[in-house]
Amino acid sequence: MNAAPPIIVRATIGMGFTILSAAVLGFLGMGATPPDPEWGLAISESRQYLPEAWWFATFPGIAIFLVVFGGLLLVEQALPESRGVPNLVVLAAGIASLIVWALRRSTVALYAGVFLTALALPGAYEGVTGTDLGPGWGTVAFGLAFLFVALIRFTRGGGWGWQAFWGGILVLVGGSQVAKPEVANLVWPVLVVVVGLVVLAGGLRRPT
Repeated sequence: MNAAPPIIVRATIGMGFTILSAAVLGFLGMGATPPDPEWGLAISESRQYLPEAWWFATFPGIAIFLVVFGGLLLVEQALPESRGVPNLVVLAAGIASLIVWALRRSTVALYAGVFLTALALPGAYEGVTGTDLGPGWGTVAFGLAFLFVALIRFTRGGGWGWQAFWGGILVLVGGSQVAKPEVANLVWPVLVVVVGLVVLAGGLRRPT
């Protein structure tokens, strides 16, 4: 009976990596071929319909995430000693998506990679090191993800975009939670007021 928990954890991780590996190979064109149904292949073929039919690529990606992450959450609830494993698997999925983006320059892979990595990185660090990072680091991670996307957009000649704006706000809010938790509750109201004033000023300058 003592051998059952690690076997269940390993089997679940293996299932998750198998699904992710098959999806990555299918996305790269090295897995299933049409008309065989495969999530990675569905995401790859749906890129031609972006951005008009964005749901063609979105729903297969959501399905992969829900199946893999949902299975890991079930194991985590059933076996509390396995806490931290889902973060490592999601982090691996994020890194795999970034590798796919580096190879194919796919916008879908870029967003999936940076946000999955941001979602899992703080928890994975806590699980591996056994330390408690405290509040704010998750927000900082998502802010950095937005800023990374903004940097890629800028290098492609598309300007910084809205990603830089929201990335800066998230880094500011998360950084305040990390550095001065007692001040963090004031940051969001101040930022809301500032954004409102900026929008109002833009509307007043608009010609009628």
